[in-house]
Amino acid sequence: MLKFKKGEIPELTFKEAIKKPIPIRCVQINEPFEVETLEGTLSAKAGDWLMVGINGEMYAIDQEIFQKTYDLCE
Repeated sequence: MLKFKKGEIPELTFKEAIKKPIPIRCVQINEPFEVETLEGTLSAKAGDWLMVGINGEMYAIDQEIFQKTYDLCE
């Protein structure tokens, strides 16, 4: 079985890919909250974002990560 460790990029021939721009629904929550995700219950802090994916799955994203990876549509 292959094992990949955090912080150690394996010596493989990687291809480059760009993530498809898939619109999702999101809302910033201004108080601590919990959300049931596909992986279990996730706790989030005030200012984090509640996201709803393309199949209705819900998850939370930290405010700082949201700002680095998402642009709000107008």
